[in-house]
Amino acid sequence: MLDALAHTLRRHPDRPAVLGATRTGSVRTTATSGDLADLADRCTAALHARGVRPGGTVGVALRPGPRALAVMLAVHRLGARAAVLDPGAGPDVLRARLALAPPDVVLADAAAQAVAGWARPLAGRARLALPHLAELGPVATVGPRLPGCAPALEAGVRGTPLPRPVDGDGDAVIVFTSGTTSRPRAVVHTRSSLAAGMATVAELVRPGAGRPVLGGTFFVLVPSLASGAPVALPARSPGALSRQLSCLSPQSTYLTPPRLRSVLARGGRFGGRVWTGSAPVGAELLTRVKRAGADEAWGVYALTELFPAAAVEQADTAAFTGDGDLAGALLPGVRAATGALGELLLTGPAARDRYLGEAPDPWIATGDRARLDGGRIVLEGRLKDMVLRRAENVYPGLYEPSLHVAGVELALLVGIPAGDGDERLVAVVQPGPGADPAALRAALAGPLARMGTARPDAVLFDDVPLAGRSLKPDRAATARLAARRLAEGAGR
Repeated sequence: MLDALAHTLRRHPDRPAVLGATRTGSVRTTATSGDLADLADRCTAALHARGVRPGGTVGVALRPGPRALAVMLAVHRLGARAAVLDPGAGPDVLRARLALAPPDVVLADAAAQAVAGWARPLAGRARLALPHLAELGPVATVGPRLPGCAPALEAGVRGTPLPRPVDGDGDAVIVFTSGTTSRPRAVVHTRSSLAAGMATVAELVRPGAGRPVLGGTFFVLVPSLASGAPVALPARSPGALSRQLSCLSPQSTYLTPPRLRSVLARGGRFGGRVWTGSAPVGAELLTRVKRAGADEAWGVYALTELFPAAAVEQADTAAFTGDGDLAGALLPGVRAATGALGELLLTGPAARDRYLGEAPDPWIATGDRARLDGGRIVLEGRLKDMVLRRAENVYPGLYEPSLHVAGVELALLVGIPAGDGDERLVAVVQPGPGADPAALRAALAGPLARMGTARPDAVLFDDVPLAGRSLKPDRAATARLAARRLAEGAGR
């Protein structure tokens, strides 16, 4: 699909490709198809002149947008692989991770270099940190340079002829996910697995030419642009994002659950088809999105190792009455099985080839406990989140969906140490805007009663802490919050 995108960009050079938003939410063209194609060509020539060859590694520390996409197209054309540097991982972990895949060059914009340099104290408050990038390899700046930035990527290499595109398979991207500084873990996708994932997205979403799509991820940009649909990068503030949605009227919108909630809290409206994932998605949130004007509201179950794996529309989640969280039907080509303790195992053409430094393995151990229901995945919780209470194993994910009644924004079940290796089970419930606590407690009475032996020992109303770039619910922080509140005499 990356090859198809390169041809599409050249065929329609004047077509708007990447759209931005002003403070009022009005739409402006950030880059045309021709702009993107030219930028990708210049990046290709510059990287080739710097010695990047098939099988080489390019470190990428760029914000989503035209430049990041052009770099990915250039790396693909050269047959190299991109190692994505996440400023949320922390410098020690990144150093250990890059030791497994030393980059030939590190491409960074001015913002990333600021995080690694003069703005380090400020970035630390937002839990963002990068090592000094020069420790990782030669650094080149992509985009506008500020004082103290590395030389520009294209410095001294203008006029370099373009090499022939590399054909065939090979490593395409390295995404560092988990692990420790002593044993970092990195997902390696090949050109074929990346192409399969993007083809699955295109088949699922079916973007139409000429109508805008709102979203900022690589898996949104490539299939949309290859289909002739311009992509609007989401505005950062909830207010501007709400105005952007109103002005743009996108055919499809891709936002994380926290961003959806922020729009809904400001009375924002949706249209077309809305897609969300990267964090738990319940029927209640999808229903709210549909009530706010969306034609369809979809939850997508995806992993870094396999994107996407399953999808479910709001109508199906609302009709589901079984235990657990309906993640949806397996997408074409994806196969599933369950292993020890009911762990969900997945494989398919879009599955990662291997973890860096390990042998290829077609099956992905998701860490999720699940059951298979007629080709659908029903999640029952993360294996590592299991709570041991009175010698009984309680999997929070099996029961948390039932707590998402009307008026509940988020709900987690966490374990609090109770001595002798036992735990107390606590429900932390985050009320939605304007929800009445007394009415909410009454609405929760039925679901709590039906939880049987998994009924929590205490129910607390509080904001659920979030963490990471996707702002997923932070269970460890939630458990600490619950322990502190219980020590203060809260709960029942």
